[in-house]
Amino acid sequence: MHYGAIVIGVSSGGMKAMKVLFSRLPKDFKTPIVIVQHISAHSDNTWISLLNEQYELCIKEADEKESIEPGKAYFAPPNYHLLIEKNKTFSLTIDERVNFARPSIDVLFESAAEAYTNTLIGIVLTGSNHDGTKGIKRIKEYGGIAVIEDPDTAYSAFMPRSALSAIEADYVLPLEDIADLLVQLTMVQAGTNK
Repeated sequence: MHYGAIVIGVSSGGMKAMKVLFSRLPKDFKTPIVIVQHISAHSDNTWISLLNEQYELCIKEADEKESIEPGKAYFAPPNYHLLIEKNKTFSLTIDERVNFARPSIDVLFESAAEAYTNTLIGIVLTGSNHDGTKGIKRIKEYGGIAVIEDPDTAYSAFMPRSALSAIEADYVLPLEDIADLLVQLTMVQAGTNK
């Protein structure tokens, strides 16, 4: 199975979680990663530049109409919903907040499920609301893989618990083990790692 993309939803405790994840991914990790992190509408992208300097992957803010490329991790810009079009490009909107959030995890996940169908991996990490629950359900409906951070080890258990109440996850893992799983799913099966 070739996976086309990974989508990640994360809220409270998210920056620490993303640092753990990025630190464990190898520099030759090719499957694109698209992330919604709940952040202030007035945030600048300094933190993304810092992440990009610290880790092997190319980490950037997603741009309107940008094509999704291998080996890159994209964050939704502050105060915009991030959608993936069927032609695998990004779309940004300022539609109403969903679950009190813009960017919304559900908006990204639902659009990604339609674009990538059964070649999508969806991940719900730490967070203190239920954003991502409807989206991970949609990913499962399209045949994608659902990975949920173990609520018992999450900084904030609410978001993983909410997702687990809605679906039967394919994997429920501590944060530290999620990167290893992604390498197994995307690199071993692609024949790039023995």
